Amino acid sequence: MTFTGNPFTMPPEDALHVEEDGLILIENGKISHCGAYDALRAKVPEGVTVTHYPDSLISAGFIDTHVHYPQLPVIASWGEQLLEWLQQYVFPTEAKFSSPEFAQAIARAFLQELLRNGTTTAAVYCTVHPESVTAFFQESEKLGTRMIAGKVLMDRNAPDNLRDTAQQGFDESQKLIETWHNKGRQLYAITPRFAITSTPEQLECAGALFHSRDDLFMQTHLAENEDEIAFVKTLFPERSSYLDVYDKAGLVGPRAIFGHAIHMHEHDFQQCHDTHCTLAHCPTSNLFLGSGAFRLFDAVDPRRPVNVGLGTDIGAGTSFSLLSTMGEAYKVSLMAGKQRLHAIQAFWLATAGAAQALHLDDKIGTIAPGMEADLCVLDPAATSLLALRTKECASMADLLFVLMTLGDDRSVKATWVDGRPVYVRPEAV
Repeated sequence: MTFTGNPFTMPPEDALHVEEDGLILIENGKISHCGAYDALRAKVPEGVTVTHYPDSLISAGFIDTHVHYPQLPVIASWGEQLLEWLQQYVFPTEAKFSSPEFAQAIARAFLQELLRNGTTTAAVYCTVHPESVTAFFQESEKLGTRMIAGKVLMDRNAPDNLRDTAQQGFDESQKLIETWHNKGRQLYAITPRFAITSTPEQLECAGALFHSRDDLFMQTHLAENEDEIAFVKTLFPERSSYLDVYDKAGLVGPRAIFGHAIHMHEHDFQQCHDTHCTLAHCPTSNLFLGSGAFRLFDAVDPRRPVNVGLGTDIGAGTSFSLLSTMGEAYKVSLMAGKQRLHAIQAFWLATAGAAQALHLDDKIGTIAPGMEADLCVLDPAATSLLALRTKECASMADLLFVLMTLGDDRSVKATWVDGRPVYVRPEAV
């Protein structure tokens, strides 16, 4: 199951290609051939055993465009909105990541959770500590996963033990870029947490880093919470909008990923379209913190479409599962407007659409010759309820909607990374 088009710009069913009895051949971590089993079976080299997944769906691996690995220990923390939640839960936990051993243990657990949920690539926030970045990339390198990550930059409005300076953040980020960017499958993202925790000087340093190489990423938060937006206005009274704060620092452009973007105006969407940046839709987090409903169909308006991907946003997000995230995105689409998110559109946002949004669609997001062999194998009958419900499905669209409504980590039978199975559901062994 893979995409040949954008289901937001054509009838969704026309954008999806399904091979009923498919075969994928992988060599050196990349897909060499894919298509009908009968047409390709002769290309299977002698002595090679085909891994068979009967009654399953093989998809490109899921792509998470916004997630915080250091917040894994505070997932499901009660009772606060964004700014209070950061102070009460997140900052005290992030302070622990000065320890390489602690960072490595959480990075390992985090990556295993991603793989257990079929996610093979993610745009990941570390902490202000370089040790947290090193630990994350080391663990990712062992697995062979294609990950995007970076050191958080914060030089104000944060606890003393989580602040750097504009120059320190620049120097440490530059060293990490030199060490990790494009090392194997690892990619670096300049990561100012958000405008509240960075001075104009630090944002300008981040912009200089972002433009120091043509293929770096940048990630930050944008217009998530109304109190946050009001605070940003007091800090940057001369700027015309929250997005303008980042624009003036040189942080808006291709491979810039803005998390949440709930409270956006039309001129913001137009600017995102014009500059080819990306918005990460994080529905479980936005619901959990009461931040609001992202206007997906306003963002992807065909008159000036904006790149959009899905994000789990752990730990404000409540699930690593992009299946569950798709299901919540459907509900939020009903809250935010009259258009309903189609299941095929949701799966596109988690695969081919996310790859396109991250400017990585030449490497990941679809099943095609030459693409990196990151795959997710889904079991439509993973639970008794799913088995009962999917038995009644009359179309692939029906099946995908049931999976994104009732599915979770149990629906992932196997996850392949770089041509190797790195997760196999225990009961599926």
